[in-house]
Amino acid sequence: MQAGNANMNQQQALVTPFHHPATGTWSYVVQDPNSKAAAIIDPVMDFEFRAGRTYTDYADEILDFVRREQLEVKWILETHAHADHLSAAPYLQEHLDAPVGIGRGITAVQERFKELFNLPDAFKTDGSQFDHLFDDGDSFTIGGLTGRVISTPGHTSDSNSFLIGDAVFVGDSLFAPRFGTARCDFPGGDAGVLFDSIQKLYQLPDETRVFLCHDYPPEDKEPIAETSIGEEKRDNIHVRADTRREDFVAMRNERDESLPMPDLIIPSVQVNINTGKPMPAEDNGTAYIKVPLNIFRGDPERLARSSS
Repeated sequence: MQAGNANMNQQQALVTPFHHPATGTWSYVVQDPNSKAAAIIDPVMDFEFRAGRTYTDYADEILDFVRREQLEVKWILETHAHADHLSAAPYLQEHLDAPVGIGRGITAVQERFKELFNLPDAFKTDGSQFDHLFDDGDSFTIGGLTGRVISTPGHTSDSNSFLIGDAVFVGDSLFAPRFGTARCDFPGGDAGVLFDSIQKLYQLPDETRVFLCHDYPPEDKEPIAETSIGEEKRDNIHVRADTRREDFVAMRNERDESLPMPDLIIPSVQVNINTGKPMPAEDNGTAYIKVPLNIFRGDPERLARSSS
């Protein structure tokens, strides 16, 4: 599992999407077309916030597919530490014994949120909770497929895109053209950095398939999992091929000011910086999620708009 530099591999990857309606998340199983080797990208753990309960229905759909197709999962990959859903990576790892990988920028995310949530001193901020930390340009293999890591910070400082064969998995950096791009107002986010990251993606061939982590369609539309670099460059409402950096930054900053915090940001970040595992159980045998008061931006009018 040594990482190294690699040229783009244009072999077509087999991609099976899984949609999680409650969070608008897409997860993927990516397969080498000439073997049973596969990877899982951005798996979701179901979470009922009101009851404080996790369950595995969605992750079990992915697990059942892997078993039915007799796939050999080589990697469980996270594009970043998500703020809108809990990761199912540790649950799938228990069943599949595959390493969990994320970008090395997770260490900066851990440092920020360890302080924000006042996590125990024992919580390490060196990324050691994950099996592998990827750097920009690193490569990995899935059978005969070569994957390449493209560092795409801006939404978060640990955001990566994974170019696997002819397909790139962009996390939250790009959405469907009708919806634009990711917010940049989380700790460590930066609209200018996101613009620069998208320019790296736009250097890929126009026919490169783009697989999204989220889509939030209008009520009369189905969610979109796949676009292309060419479509994004031509039609993305926030950043086309000819969009100027200063215009994008101004738009993104103004838009972010109007957005409410994601419903699950408080539980999600706490577990996802720990590979999707809750903090250790306390002396009564129960694990807890902290809710810091008056830390995140929010106001009653914005909350009312978000629920209307």
